Amino acid sequence: MLFVPSLPDTPLTIDALLRVIAERDAEVALLKHMVDKLKLQLARRVREQYGRSSEQLDAQLTFISTEAPKAAEAGPALPPNTKSRKPRRDRKLPEHLPRETQVHHPKGYTADAPCACSECGGKLRQIGEDVAEQLEYVPGRFKVIRHVRPKLACVRCEGIFQALAPSRPIVRGLPGPALLAHVMVAKYCDHLPLYRQSRIYARDGVDIDRSTMVGWVDQGDKLIDPLAAALGRYTLAGTKVHADDTPVPVLDPGRGRTKIGRLWVYVRDDRPCGSEDAPAVWFQYSPDRGGEHPREHLERYRGILQADAYCGYDKIYDSGRVVHAACMAHARRYYWDVYEAQKRTPGSVAEQALQRIAKLYEIEADIRGRAPDERRRERLQRAAPLLENLHAWLRETLARVSIKSDLGQAIGYTLAHWKALTRYCDDGRIEIDNNAAERALRGVGLGRKNYLFFGSDAGGQRAAALYSLVETAKLNGLDPEAYLREVFERIADHPINRIVELLPWNIGQRVVAQREAA
Repeated sequence: MLFVPSLPDTPLTIDALLRVIAERDAEVALLKHMVDKLKLQLARRVREQYGRSSEQLDAQLTFISTEAPKAAEAGPALPPNTKSRKPRRDRKLPEHLPRETQVHHPKGYTADAPCACSECGGKLRQIGEDVAEQLEYVPGRFKVIRHVRPKLACVRCEGIFQALAPSRPIVRGLPGPALLAHVMVAKYCDHLPLYRQSRIYARDGVDIDRSTMVGWVDQGDKLIDPLAAALGRYTLAGTKVHADDTPVPVLDPGRGRTKIGRLWVYVRDDRPCGSEDAPAVWFQYSPDRGGEHPREHLERYRGILQADAYCGYDKIYDSGRVVHAACMAHARRYYWDVYEAQKRTPGSVAEQALQRIAKLYEIEADIRGRAPDERRRERLQRAAPLLENLHAWLRETLARVSIKSDLGQAIGYTLAHWKALTRYCDDGRIEIDNNAAERALRGVGLGRKNYLFFGSDAGGQRAAALYSLVETAKLNGLDPEAYLREVFERIADHPINRIVELLPWNIGQRVVAQREAA
């Protein structure tokens, strides 16, 4: 804070008074900057804890410029949005659910006289019926499967014959494939900690200690480790991978507190550019956020890496085998924070930036699902002029704002990573943002709020493997529990050199084929 001396008793000259006023103006500007920054930090914190997570602009907002539009900034007009409204959701109950019919007869109807009128005794005939359906829930239940293997002896040679014992997911273990899959999906998909599951099962009269289920999860993870490794190889075999990471608390024995580990996610999903390759998600755990971890994960990868501006990736880009594509949504979020801190002031610079970026996303919505060459052609024709105008406008705006302000930092971030942010325009395979990776991390965020921390680094590695299978099954439209149940039924006896047959999309094709045959 600037120190302004008190005025002396003797009169000051005009120049001295002007200097005092200038010093006080500088102090007011500094204090205003500090207040604005604190307001932004407070608004961001309040929104994270209590506010809505959506960053979508309200539909009624329109682009308002503080200056008259220049002819050079008038890009090609966007075609009107001709998309129809979303069709209404079908409220009918699914046909595949079993039906239990209950017939309700009029008062006085009996089995002895089904056709007699209760008023006059006349004969009744049916003239129609009203049918209404009600959805009911049958609680899940446990059952015990008794494996009986009779011993047979030959009366002639006295040889003894007995069938081999059926394999189990866990050798001599208590849980069957369905129970093991249910426990894992409840924890890593439905975010139920094991101690809560233990209480739920106790209500059904089945006491399973939490430590017992910890052992089940550990043994199940050892079974699926080769499958998770195969999933990782498939993910990194693509030409483009989305990458991101998120912090996870991990118990740190001996220090009486938790440390911060990291879950890294790598997503292969080329469906937006018309590819029919199955999408996949691969998680990896590390005890910290050191740059050596993604370098190890991507040691053999060659292609496009769509990620944020984390400096740990720099050595990967410097190798020349990986091209960086940045995330427009990440750059946009800085403007959104300023826009929220300014209470969504109409016509503000932050709103103008958001509206300009929104026009780029409108183009992406129109070309989603098309072939890469077509996407590139549309982007060069429609998005490239908008990007050029945005770049010129940002440079002009940066000259009018303080570079240390939050708005100045938002503009500075965008301009500093402009080449990586706009690389998608020249390559139809690249997406405008890294939302594919951010979506894959949502389940981790929800789980983190429920089970609070991992018990150890080994627990983080187990979580990475299970999150990989669960999230990949969801991306491929499979029920994660049904998928894991199928895996645990087969994996104990499955040849290791054919492990790819148990990947989600391969099992999904098998299930579809069975349904069609039935």
